[in-house]
Amino acid sequence: MSELQAFILGLIQGLTEYLPVSSSGHLTIASHFFGIDGEQNLTFTVAVHVATVLSTLVILWKEIVWILKGLFRWDGQLNSEQRYALAIVVSMIPVGIVGVFFKDYVEEIFGSGLFVVGCCLVVTAALLIFSYYARPRQKEEISLWDGFVIGLAQAIAVLPGLSRSGSTIATGLLLGNKKERLAEFSFLMVIPPILGEALLDVLKAMKHGTEAATAGISTTALAVGFLTAFVSGCLACKWMINIVRRGKLVYFGIYCAIVGVLLILFS
Repeated sequence: MSELQAFILGLIQGLTEYLPVSSSGHLTIASHFFGIDGEQNLTFTVAVHVATVLSTLVILWKEIVWILKGLFRWDGQLNSEQRYALAIVVSMIPVGIVGVFFKDYVEEIFGSGLFVVGCCLVVTAALLIFSYYARPRQKEEISLWDGFVIGLAQAIAVLPGLSRSGSTIATGLLLGNKKERLAEFSFLMVIPPILGEALLDVLKAMKHGTEAATAGISTTALAVGFLTAFVSGCLACKWMINIVRRGKLVYFGIYCAIVGVLLILFS
């Protein structure tokens, strides 16, 4: 992997991790055209995912501090911060089950070609467009049940081409959650799963040997990919929050539909 390829892949990861167009799908497309086997570059994959987690912490630090302060305050009953944190914990259950018991199966799907990516992008498009036109009754808070259902959407979105942010935000909107808090919830709930997946990849790299995990990538390329993913992630995270508040997800749905159909037709 060259420095230019690392830059492009890091840029794709940083932008598409937050924009509802599927980071896994776009990375699969880019890796296909670059002729890069992701399994041979576990270190790079871990690095760019950790970079996007750091960008989330930077952009949403106020929300994180708000949650932490509320967690250690007891008013005789659960406060809003504690309920919010519990909803995040509950949302992690489905993807945790998938990560522990079905990780190898999911990795096989990632190697099944661009046709699957195209189909999943079309599903993402349908979900985004449907959530744009749906007008469910609005709720004040994200409940534990909402957190679990949104977590199910996140677990299904491990498929390449099915956008995690698009699936979770659209599901939350269909459940009646307010746009003002939904984007932040969607981005915060993914932090533990990404770190958990990164840990599993590190253990896998140790099992197969460091040389196999870093085959074909230099330290410079790794640094370029990490920094690019971090900076572009910060910009995309902030931008996406504003997009959700303005309710403009339908345009990303149209984009996903076009790319998905093209992949289906030409794969």
